[in-house]
Amino acid sequence: MEQYGKILIIAMPIFLLLIVIEKIYGYYKGIDHAPLMDSVSSISSGITNSVKDVLGLSISLLSYEWLVSKLAIFSLEANILTYIIGFFIIDFYGYWTHRWAHQINFFWNKHAIHHSSEEFNLACALRQTVSSFVNLFTFLLIPAAILGVPAQVIAITLPIQLFLQFWYHTRYIGKMGFLEKILVTPSHHRVHHAINPEYMDKNHSQIFIFWDKWFGTFQEELPEVPAVFGITRPAETWNPFKINFQHLWILIKDAWYAENWKDKFRIWFMPTGWRPEGFDEKYPIHKINDVFNFDKYGTENSNKLIYWSVAQMLITLLFVSYLFDNIAKIGLTNIFVYGAFIFITIYSYTDLMDKNKYSVIWESIRFIFALGIIRYYGDWFGLNSVIAIGNYLVLGYLSVSLLINIYFITIDFKLETKAILNT
Repeated sequence: MEQYGKILIIAMPIFLLLIVIEKIYGYYKGIDHAPLMDSVSSISSGITNSVKDVLGLSISLLSYEWLVSKLAIFSLEANILTYIIGFFIIDFYGYWTHRWAHQINFFWNKHAIHHSSEEFNLACALRQTVSSFVNLFTFLLIPAAILGVPAQVIAITLPIQLFLQFWYHTRYIGKMGFLEKILVTPSHHRVHHAINPEYMDKNHSQIFIFWDKWFGTFQEELPEVPAVFGITRPAETWNPFKINFQHLWILIKDAWYAENWKDKFRIWFMPTGWRPEGFDEKYPIHKINDVFNFDKYGTENSNKLIYWSVAQMLITLLFVSYLFDNIAKIGLTNIFVYGAFIFITIYSYTDLMDKNKYSVIWESIRFIFALGIIRYYGDWFGLNSVIAIGNYLVLGYLSVSLLINIYFITIDFKLETKAILNT
């Protein structure tokens, strides 16, 4: 937990710097593929996922350590060879978990967030699940366990393999020659994120593209078919929590309304998007049928809302950095209180990004919650020992944030609506 937090302290500014560089390059080229609102939503999703992981809010039904203790034929040392073996097996594991997330209705819920952006950029790589609490697929690491790959090798290699998937989420890098035959490249992954019928459910590999070629899911990017990004049932929100549970909510409702008990059960395990017969007409869901003719979500926003959203995201990153850097000092129980504050914060300002008037309720809850924390603990999780006026900074920011939220709800959004009606 603490070690992973320290790793993220290093990784977060690197990712953020690369996202900024991509944004600047887009301005230079005159083609911006990273709208600020989309990027804020993506980075906010990454924050929720990283906080969830640091808090340990996910478990494996099978422990890798247990698999090694029961299945290991050899006893390997942690050296370069075992790290290479572990990396290949983790990539095999990643291919199949990724593929099943696309092909099985229930598992799509945890992965839809990653595809929910209607853009394709480095920031959208950070759209990761907060809805996955149980890992069912540790059994795919059995080959590593049989070979006796140490648990510490797997623990270190997993985040490295995840971080290496960041770079190829971009539209600014074309095909890469010989590397296309070995590695997953931006071209391969653009196909994977596309909703064009030619590209759907292809290129599930994470580092090595040959898994797709071996298992029949490879698709080349075609020059005559420009990739269109998103999900066919568009999220239509910037709020990562809502995106995380949208598909699950559809499944729950469809299972509830299904008259056939067989349908109530099998809906969870059928191919992604399957619904009982007649449900598309009886309980319609907005779906993109023409990928070249639909309106992207949330493209009309005032500069004030855009810049305030960026500011909220950056301030939240400061709060998260303090959490990750002070896990031991904050304490095991208190980090869950801190994590709850981060989750409420992101829910609040992304709801405001959606121009939802009820965001003021979440902002008020956040203010009262933080006030209770400072009242109960005496300061903001030891911040006063770092900055003498820590309490005043936190409460000052929260007060301003609440007032600005009220301004947007009561004045700015109404002025914007009037301007639209008058045009």
